[in-house]
Amino acid sequence: MSGFNLQELMSQAKQQAEMLQKKMEQTVVEASSGGGTVTIKMNGRKQVLAIKIDPEAVKSGDVEMLQDLVMAALNEASRQVDRQMQSSLGGMLGGLGGIM
Repeated sequence: MSGFNLQELMSQAKQQAEMLQKKMEQTVVEASSGGGTVTIKMNGRKQVLAIKIDPEAVKSGDVEMLQDLVMAALNEASRQVDRQMQSSLGGMLGGLGGIM
C-alpha cells in the first residue's frame, strides 16, 4: 500500500472539518415573511441570531397569522443556509456535498 498515508488522510479530514465549522459560524442569512413583517437572522449552524417583528403585526391581535409568519421566515432562513452551505462548501467536500 505504498502512497497511502492514513495519518495524512486523517489530518486532511480534520482540517476540512475545522474549515466547515468556521464557515458555518461565519455564514449569516436573513429571511422575511409577510412583506417584512417578520425577519429572521440565522447563522450557518441554523442558530437563530435575531427575530424582528413589526409592531403593527402584534396590534392586529391575529396570533395565528403571526405564528405562520414566524414559521415561514424560519423555514426560508433554513433553506437559505442550506443553499449557501452547499454552494460554498460543495467543492471542498467533493462528492459529499449533496448530503448536507
